[in-house]
Amino acid sequence: MSKLQPFHLAIPVSNLEKNRIFYRETLGCTEGRSSEHWVDFNFFGHQLVLHEQQSQASPAIKGNPVDGKEVPIPHFGVVLEWEVFQEFAKKLRESSIEFVIEPYIRFQGKTGEQATMFFRDPSGNALEFKAFKNIDQLFAK
Repeated sequence: MSKLQPFHLAIPVSNLEKNRIFYRETLGCTEGRSSEHWVDFNFFGHQLVLHEQQSQASPAIKGNPVDGKEVPIPHFGVVLEWEVFQEFAKKLRESSIEFVIEPYIRFQGKTGEQATMFFRDPSGNALEFKAFKNIDQLFAK
């Protein structure tokens, strides 16, 4: 298998400065290029670009039931290493992040065991961070 290449994702935000602070300070992303209307970040090795759209409607709050929880749709995020996830979840709790779904373990002791959590950025974009106990089971059935 070839080396995994970074993805590029551009998302709308209603307040560029508020989101810039959130991604930089709360999530710890390094800021890259920017203009008055957009900024890009190193989002855990991937390129995330925030585009300010003043007339943007709030994202629809929709979800799908998973494990008795309402998973926000759409959402995006990254798969972290198990220990990194635990430290990141601790940092977010200490930052008083408001979770949509608190960090928890899915499929405990089973194939595909994973930690996951959901929260929103200041513009309402839903993010999921997860980690697999065994990364080789990322796509296991």
